[in-house]
Amino acid sequence: MVKTAMKVTAITELLDKQVANFSILYMKLHNYHWYVKGDNFFTLHVKFEELYQEAAQHLDVIAERMLSLRAVPTATLQEHLELASVKEAGQGASAGDMVKQLASDFSLICSELTEGIALAEESKDQPTADMLIGIRASLEKTGWMLEAFLGR
Repeated sequence: MVKTAMKVTAITELLDKQVANFSILYMKLHNYHWYVKGDNFFTLHVKFEELYQEAAQHLDVIAERMLSLRAVPTATLQEHLELASVKEAGQGASAGDMVKQLASDFSLICSELTEGIALAEESKDQPTADMLIGIRASLEKTGWMLEAFLGR
């Protein structure tokens, strides 16, 4: 992607990685929503839909923050796959493995958001810090619920 007439900073690079993460997470959650099977189908099918809708909201908010900072978020799946730390879903995962993978993904993203919060605070970018704090709080709660579902 040609990145002209845009402001690239450590913050916008971090935000772009989260755009990629939430894009991949969105597709992973759709995959899990479509292909979950077993005793917990009804519970997980609904939960995965709720989570992909939330991921889409986070994706949009982060991308719009980048645009307000005069940066251009990546917007292709190829770019997202190259940039994201979250990996796309594989084939044939059990319901339990799906939940375990999501708990791990949420933990990973929370770690990266913590770094972003510190960076935004150092840069006196309170709107970005506030946005990332809100997203992290939501992911931490969901991560806790996923862990509880697994009996941990």
